[in-house]
Amino acid sequence: MKLTNIPYLASSSSTGFLYSSYCRGACRGRSDGKLVIAASAAGNKLAADSACSQLFEQENEDALSGPRSSCRYRRRNFASSILLPFLLPCVNISTAAEIYDGSIIRSGVRNVLTKAKAAGVLRLVFHDAGTFDISEKSGGMNGSIIYEIDRPENTGLNRSIKVLGKAKKEIDNVQKVSWADLIAVAGAEAVALCGGPEIPVRIGRLDSRAADPAGKLPEETLDATSLKTLFGKKGFSTQEMVVLSGAHTIGGKGFGSPIVFDNTYFKVLLEKPQTSSSGMAAMVGLRTDWALTEDDECLRWIRVYAEDQARFFDDFKDAYIKLVDSGASWRTA
Repeated sequence: MKLTNIPYLASSSSTGFLYSSYCRGACRGRSDGKLVIAASAAGNKLAADSACSQLFEQENEDALSGPRSSCRYRRRNFASSILLPFLLPCVNISTAAEIYDGSIIRSGVRNVLTKAKAAGVLRLVFHDAGTFDISEKSGGMNGSIIYEIDRPENTGLNRSIKVLGKAKKEIDNVQKVSWADLIAVAGAEAVALCGGPEIPVRIGRLDSRAADPAGKLPEETLDATSLKTLFGKKGFSTQEMVVLSGAHTIGGKGFGSPIVFDNTYFKVLLEKPQTSSSGMAAMVGLRTDWALTEDDECLRWIRVYAEDQARFFDDFKDAYIKLVDSGASWRTA
């Protein structure tokens, strides 16, 4: 039985010795090349310490006394092998070996992510999770975007997939990561990198093996009523729809700095005219962005977030977590 994958059991070997620690009690020993491991949980510390002490004393005695003591050592070693299992905590080795570390995913993402790439990565999240449909029980955060890259609405996302593909290759060398988890974590990291809120992301999503149904993302020509209906089918309220739209604050849509995540998006919707002085359509945002200002309920939330960036950050964090969990299938322990 190999114990190196147990998260709370740290091991290192040197010239035939293995040092294993658990809580406060630990010991090590060696007999004719065979490993003797003794460890204790806090409640069995005294018993384990006694066993460890006996092992160390006996080993020293054997070294001084020679062959005559070897028989005694073997008897004591045999007794220890019976005693020690009762002192060790019960550990499921197969479960311990399946530990899935989110910090490894975050580190891999940070190695490839820059502020200039943040908007594209965040857009990737919305286009993967945005296919979710409650009534049809389809779509959601499942990594299917890698099969949907040729769809017109996903134009340009191949660059973001290529960026995250580099991270995935490195992460997979340590632990296998699903595309769904990678994209969800990367989107949160993109927001934080640009000055937005820190967003905790649950991990353990499974990947889809096929593309999700087409036609589930909002079209750029929809009015506010149609947008509210569409987001409602995905389980999102009007308030959640408005706050998630604030993701357009980064990128090339003209809402403030393309690499700063703040509440400028909402301020621009309130202050900047939708059309230029010549009557031509403004080159800021999408038609769906301005459609929000034409609905009283949406407009109320736009004003809230334009005045209170902290409220925007808090509500965006909650809505993002809901978004990346929608439609997900999860690993089992």
